[in-house]
Amino acid sequence: MTGAIDKLHGMRGGPHDGPLLRVALANALIAEGDTVEAIAELRRALEFDPDYSAAWKQLGKLLADSGDATTAIAAYKQGITAAQKRGDKQAEREMAVFLKRLQKA
Repeated sequence: MTGAIDKLHGMRGGPHDGPLLRVALANALIAEGDTVEAIAELRRALEFDPDYSAAWKQLGKLLADSGDATTAIAAYKQGITAAQKRGDKQAEREMAVFLKRLQKA
């Protein structure tokens, strides 16, 4: 584990814990090739903020890349709903494209 990951791990459960910290940790884990733990951290980010469309988009991508199309489809659908709630049109459009691709496959 890198120093950055160790530092981010140390911040979990503290006053700065939240969706941004968990997504940052997920991104650091992805950079290290730890997809399984990155998926877990994205799920934790969504526990903090279920309408965090960027986390849904990242989660859907990781799930799709890992071969779990069914769960990725569900993540994209939830992400689209979250993006609509927040008015995040770009994330909504991107996830809709990814969703269509998965549903065609």
